[in-house]
Amino acid sequence: MSDGGPGQLRFDDGKDAQALRTIGEVSKALGLRQHVLRYWEQQFPTLQPLKRSGGRRYYRPEDVALVQTIDRLVNREGYTLKGARQALAGGAVQPVAEAQAIEVADILPHLRAIRARLARALEAA
Repeated sequence: MSDGGPGQLRFDDGKDAQALRTIGEVSKALGLRQHVLRYWEQQFPTLQPLKRSGGRRYYRPEDVALVQTIDRLVNREGYTLKGARQALAGGAVQPVAEAQAIEVADILPHLRAIRARLARALEAA
């Protein structure tokens, strides 16, 4: 798996970008356990992967983007499940596929400036 474009997840499995993905493929690509994905399906009404015979789940690209957004909100930005659900329902958060990716080149000068200020502060202390 590698990133392909702004906020889009690209699977390195030879399938078309619009192909359906199994819960195992999504789990492996995003580093999430399958039971977490199943639980999120219960907690987030908009997350509804296709279910075929035998209950096998198939995630569409928009489902994968929503899972990425939920993962970002809950595991990186510290939202509770209830807060993430409200943020998504209220439109306060854009799905990962629609959000603009922060380029390293854009943030690197800011990080260097912070490092320089910290170095000066340590020298003065």
